[in-house]
Amino acid sequence: MINPNIHKLHKAFESRVRLGIMSVLMVNDKVDFNSLKDLLQVTDGNLASHAAALEKEGFIHIKKEFIGKKTSTTYSATKIGVKAFEDHLDALEKLIKKLD
Repeated sequence: MINPNIHKLHKAFESRVRLGIMSVLMVNDKVDFNSLKDLLQVTDGNLASHAAALEKEGFIHIKKEFIGKKTSTTYSATKIGVKAFEDHLDALEKLIKKLD
């Protein structure tokens, strides 16, 4: 019998936006603000606030720079973020298998 440990489900990933951000960053080295916003179909403010929460946890890195006179923001997952998200997905899989 598989033992699902729901304590390994990380609260930071309960939001669909944060789950989406991490899912995209798991398969891309980095993603720019507009691409991520379009993929997730969220507003500027919504993306910014959820990304800031993930950055506060240490799960993503936000890089802001100027290209000419325009700001450019890119996101990437940190090693800690990758591990936390993999643990979260593993706990979900075990829970699903237990319910089968």
